[in-house]
Amino acid sequence: MPWYHYLSYFFGGAFLANSIPHIGNGISGRPFQSPFAKPPGQGLSSSTVNVLWGFLNLVVAYLLILQVGQFSLHNFGHVAVVGVGMLAISISMSRHFGQFHGGLQP
Repeated sequence: MPWYHYLSYFFGGAFLANSIPHIGNGISGRPFQSPFAKPPGQGLSSSTVNVLWGFLNLVVAYLLILQVGQFSLHNFGHVAVVGVGMLAISISMSRHFGQFHGGLQP
């Protein structure tokens, strides 16, 4: 399999993980940081904006994971690369959003 399929799966995992806090906060009716807030990534966006942003992230994740190459849940390498992408962005987001929500400071 070409290397760029794995790169696509990695970023697909990152987009998949990024959808979770936006959809979760949006569905719960809570404002949350988004790229559309002022200042971007620090200010709060409405719950509706977060649901929309989260679902856009899901669409991008779908395109990157399932429309590139022959992704298989039975292939450990494929799943591991998606998981590493999810882990990498999750750690980054925890450090960034922790500044605003009482988590550890970076």
